[in-house]
Amino acid sequence: MDTFTLHLHSALRSETLEGVASFVGEDASGSFGLEARHERFMTVLVFGLARYRPRGGPWQYLALPGGVLRFADNRLTIAARHYLRGTDYTQISAELTGQMLREEQALAGLKRNLERLETALLRQLLELNRGS
Repeated sequence: MDTFTLHLHSALRSETLEGVASFVGEDASGSFGLEARHERFMTVLVFGLARYRPRGGPWQYLALPGGVLRFADNRLTIAARHYLRGTDYTQISAELTGQMLREEQALAGLKRNLERLETALLRQLLELNRGS
């Protein structure tokens, strides 16, 4: 069975995994699969779980907050802000769910701060207009 090399890159770490037989991921158009010797391919992964199978081994899971995927010259490269990797689907799913909730909370806080800033700027503009 032919295999390919998987390169994982994030802001904090980089890994190279040899002997990967297949990969399944998801982009905006849906799920797709890649095997060794696939033609050149590039896409943007959505937030979620991807999986890959080492030659002769069980599926391994990747939790990604999205990322860029490129397959060329029998090398699959994935670049993401961060990723989680493991064999236990339940554990990786739970970690991904927790990560998603934390990101949603952070975004909600950011949105509240932006709304306060907009309100303060609007007040200052109104005061400037009254003074003119």
